[in-house]
Amino acid sequence: MNRSSGIRPRPLGRTAPRPAFRAAPRPALPAAVLLALVLAGCSDPDASGGSAQGEPKLGEVAVAPATASISLPLDAYTDTDAETARMGQVQQRLLSRCMARYGFPYEEVRPSGAAGSAGAQGPEGRHRALFGAADAEFAAAHGYDATAGKGRPVKPPTAPLSESATLVMHGERPGGQQGAEQPPDAATEEEAAQVDSGIDVGGQKVPAGGCIREAYRKLYAPTKDSVDLLFPFGLASEAHERSKGDSRVAEVLKNWSACMEKSGYTGLKDPYEVVQKLGLEADPGGPKAVTAAKADVACKREVNLVGIWAAVEKAYQLRLVEEQAETLALYKKQREARYKLAAGIF
Repeated sequence: MNRSSGIRPRPLGRTAPRPAFRAAPRPALPAAVLLALVLAGCSDPDASGGSAQGEPKLGEVAVAPATASISLPLDAYTDTDAETARMGQVQQRLLSRCMARYGFPYEEVRPSGAAGSAGAQGPEGRHRALFGAADAEFAAAHGYDATAGKGRPVKPPTAPLSESATLVMHGERPGGQQGAEQPPDAATEEEAAQVDSGIDVGGQKVPAGGCIREAYRKLYAPTKDSVDLLFPFGLASEAHERSKGDSRVAEVLKNWSACMEKSGYTGLKDPYEVVQKLGLEADPGGPKAVTAAKADVACKREVNLVGIWAAVEKAYQLRLVEEQAETLALYKKQREARYKLAAGIF
């Protein structure tokens, strides 16, 4: 099957050796796992091992790996939650500095302790829910409640902005007529230098899009060749969508579905529809959800769903990384520049 990538190199708009999974020696495997492993090793003939024709060949397939052990090629281009929180602080500091230029104080929003630490959402937890419930301990304690243990920090109320401060913050006049022409914005900071917002406050020209947009542009889009911040995320999403249509994933999902049916859960085609189809939305961490999640995780282990799907996902990511090598190299260089900027601010 010939599939072309839906992702294209693009600048920001308005708005190494391949790591192998290794498993410790285990007892004899169930027949379903052996069958799935055989299927995982089969693919369409592909002499290059990485062309856009057919299904990509797989590397080593781990047996029922913990999601914490999963490493995917695009991880090298995506921030952990801790890194994201830090960059959010940098953006807040840039926003505060912009507001100060016009004489307006701005109280920076600080991330909560949970959000600002690596913890379960750090590099070791970034793929925890990629294939649905997969951790037996978490499933037994929390079922499908993805928010368990994260806490729900309450954002303190902020003082309302004056009309002038609002102009500076947002770069547009509040309460404008619907359909009225909005002040111009700019995709990059380089472009913003050539744009007149048409708004003056205290004798100073307000930046296009206000201080909010300026802070974003300074951090994520300083020049016209800035790559979209979400470019790697888009590639990862594309790889995941491709993996869903892969014959090896289809086979392991079929085996998982049959296993779930033996446990009393019928009509389930993939792990992403369990909560909705079983009516667990109202209480994803309740007893009924816990029972289902335990069966779900057990079936994934029995058919090696995580091991096979992770290997397939990795293969599609590798293909996209090769296809988009030039843009990703530029993205990585710009990401390093952001980190350097952050180091100079904090």
